[in-house]
Amino acid sequence: MNHPIVTVKSIHPNSTATYQYIDDGEPKRGGVKDVYFSPDRKYVVAIFRDKLDFNQKERLKKITTDYLNQIKQKDAGDYYLNEIYRWPTDIIEINGRTGVIVPIYNEKFFFKKGYSSNELIKGNEKNGKWFATSKFRNNQFPLKLDASELGDWLSYFQICVNITRGVKKMHQMGLAHSDLSYNNVLVDPVTKAANIIDLDGLVVHGVYPPEVVGTADFIAPEVLATKHLGKTDPNRKLPKRETDLHALAVLIYMYLLRRHPLKGGKVHDLDTEKDDLLSMGEKALFIENPSDPSNRPKLNQVSKWDLPWADIDKLPYGITGPYLKNLFDQAFITGLHNPILRPPADLWEQALLKTTDLMQPCRNPTCQEKWYVFDNTLSPMCPFCGTKHQGLLPVLDLYFEFKPTVWKPENHRLMVYHNQYLFQWHVNRNVVRNERLSAEEKVPVGYFTFHEGKWMLVNQKLNSLKDVSEGIDISVGSMVELSDGKKILLSKEDGGRLIYVSMANQV
Repeated sequence: MNHPIVTVKSIHPNSTATYQYIDDGEPKRGGVKDVYFSPDRKYVVAIFRDKLDFNQKERLKKITTDYLNQIKQKDAGDYYLNEIYRWPTDIIEINGRTGVIVPIYNEKFFFKKGYSSNELIKGNEKNGKWFATSKFRNNQFPLKLDASELGDWLSYFQICVNITRGVKKMHQMGLAHSDLSYNNVLVDPVTKAANIIDLDGLVVHGVYPPEVVGTADFIAPEVLATKHLGKTDPNRKLPKRETDLHALAVLIYMYLLRRHPLKGGKVHDLDTEKDDLLSMGEKALFIENPSDPSNRPKLNQVSKWDLPWADIDKLPYGITGPYLKNLFDQAFITGLHNPILRPPADLWEQALLKTTDLMQPCRNPTCQEKWYVFDNTLSPMCPFCGTKHQGLLPVLDLYFEFKPTVWKPENHRLMVYHNQYLFQWHVNRNVVRNERLSAEEKVPVGYFTFHEGKWMLVNQKLNSLKDVSEGIDISVGSMVELSDGKKILLSKEDGGRLIYVSMANQV
């Protein structure tokens, strides 16, 4: 059956652009929009069901021109528009209703298989909520996602990096998402990708106010605690940059630990609705708060599908490593009821990336998570399956030259495993690992290998690599042994680092 194709025009001044969509009478219905596909399926036309007022239309015009151009014209514009956002590109009108043109999602954000037991959700969007809880990965759960869709633990660190960069960019532009949640993020653990969607309601503080207060589970405590007040009441807290930062912290915690940071065992009111309002708002308390254990999850009240992740004794938030643990403390203890103290997006990005340098592959081939963060003990083991690391484990602490001949620790360490790479951002502190890296800076400059019973660093591209302990230059193509107490200068250039080798797991 051929459905009618509707043609619509851009309402931007001086624009002659036209768009088409297929009207099959059954659009995809979002919260406030009906979504239609273009004939070539390269974009969608999302039409608001209710009429928009002047200010709402002006916001959309600004989003599809000024803010869109601002991203295009800056470094890494293609990265943001292709990999991180589905940014609205134009605004149209039909029969008195307003719509936006949005590029269609990449095919990687649609389930290829879905559940292990059936293909019921095959072809559906990979909405982030599928991956932020433990039940859909529990082997006993009837609707477990197929293993081919799940990725491993390391996948979710890169997913969180992408989300964090998206939030960072919006905040740099003076924008807030206002409804950041797993419903408005698509994720693909297989390619470690994430995409922030529903960007037509962006908030500019004092100019374009929020249309919604957010999505349950991600609304900041101060917004929930004051939502009974009128919108013009000076004490009413509305979504803005700081509320995004609460939602971002919740997202990161849920993707890495598959439980909610505030949903514990404490009951504030026997009325469920009031209890939810208090436990997520005025009385919000981190379930792992070390000084107040009253909201710890009670395992006899937890669904069996949520185990082992709901057991904070078995899998405490410390398994995410020291950098992220500190930020979770900032977000859910010091900043929970004091929004200005919440960690900004760029700190989350740095902590996530530094934590990936602490990762070790689990030696158990049947381990579901495959990776874990080195726990700084002498005999490390995987917290997920209990498998102990076998053999010596080199730990490389990075140092920088504070002043001539004076080296200070960088609070950054690199764990070694077979075929682990060394990159420019490890070698030189002036190379920052972010979305603006050049193609050349992404090429490995060395790698680590376990060779004839010894751990070695193979020099692929470094012109001034030096074994300081032995006073020997390590030329390109040769290698240097990693032994306990060894000092290796990675680069003599300005910003070049030195590594100090320690050996963990010594018997």
